[in-house]
Amino acid sequence: MKKTIAYVKLMRPANIVTSIADVLAGVAISGIILNGAGFAEPVLQVVLLCISTIGLYGGGVVFNDVFDAELDKIERPERPIPMGIISVKEASLLGIILLLAGIIAAFLVNPVSGIISVVIAAAAIIYDKWGKHHAFLGPVNMGLCRGLNLLLGVSILVAQLHVSWYLAIVPVIYIAAITMISRGEVHGGKSKSLLFAGFLYMMVVLSISLISFYNNRVILTIFFLLLFTGMIFIPLFKAIQLPAGKNIGKAVKAGVIALIFMDASWAAAFGSPGLAVFITLLLPLSLYLANKFSVT
Repeated sequence: MKKTIAYVKLMRPANIVTSIADVLAGVAISGIILNGAGFAEPVLQVVLLCISTIGLYGGGVVFNDVFDAELDKIERPERPIPMGIISVKEASLLGIILLLAGIIAAFLVNPVSGIISVVIAAAAIIYDKWGKHHAFLGPVNMGLCRGLNLLLGVSILVAQLHVSWYLAIVPVIYIAAITMISRGEVHGGKSKSLLFAGFLYMMVVLSISLISFYNNRVILTIFFLLLFTGMIFIPLFKAIQLPAGKNIGKAVKAGVIALIFMDASWAAAFGSPGLAVFITLLLPLSLYLANKFSVT
C-alpha cells in the first residue's frame, strides 16, 4: 500500500486533473460540441484524449523525479525516490508505461492527435533532462508542453488546428511565468522576477478577454476570468512582498491549480458554458489531491 501511494505521489495527481482540464478546453475550442456532431463518437474521443493526457503528464513528471533523483536527496528528501520507497529503475518503468499509454490513446483518436502526443512526450523528456537547467529555454519548454496539451484537445477536429493553433501561445506564456516563479521555491526568489511573472499573467488574462470579446462571449467568460485572476494574483502579491520559499511555493501551487479556471474561461470564450462548468467542477478534486500529494 505504501509503495502504491508513492507511485501515485510521483505522478502529481492534482496536476493531472489540470491537464485533463486543458484537453477539455481544447475540445471546446475545436467547436465539436457547437457543430452538432453525433454524441457517441465525440464522447469516446474525448475520453481517449483525457486518458492520453493522464499518461503524458503523469509520465513527464515521473521522469522529472527520475532525472532529479540525486538533487532531491538534498533539496527534497521527502520524495519517494530519495526516501528509497521506489527505485530509479522502477520509476523509469512507470514513466515509460505512462508515456506509451498516452501516445497509444491519442493515436486511437486520429494520427494527428498521435503525432501531437509524441511531441508532448519528447518535449517533457527534454525539459526533465535538460530544459529545466536553462533560465530562458526552461520556462518556454515547460510552457510548450501545456500549449501542445491544449492543442491535443483541439485535435479532436483536425481541421480546427489550422485555425486555432496560435492559441497555444497563451498557455506557453502562462506556464513559463509559473516556471519562472518556481525557481525560487527552495531557496527563495527575487521580487523583480516575480513582478515580470505578474506581467505575463496580465498578458494571459488580457488575451483571453480579447478572444471572448471577438467571439461575443464576454459576459459568459468574465465570471471564470475573475476567479482565475483572483486565484493567481493574491498569492503572487504576497510572494512579491516577501519572496521567501514558502510564499513562492504557495504562488506556484495556486498557479497550477488555477489552470482549471483558465481552461473554464477558454470553454466559455468559445461558447461552451456547460463544459466550462464541468471543467470548474474539477477544482474540488484537484484541491483535494493537492492537499494529499505534492503539486510542485
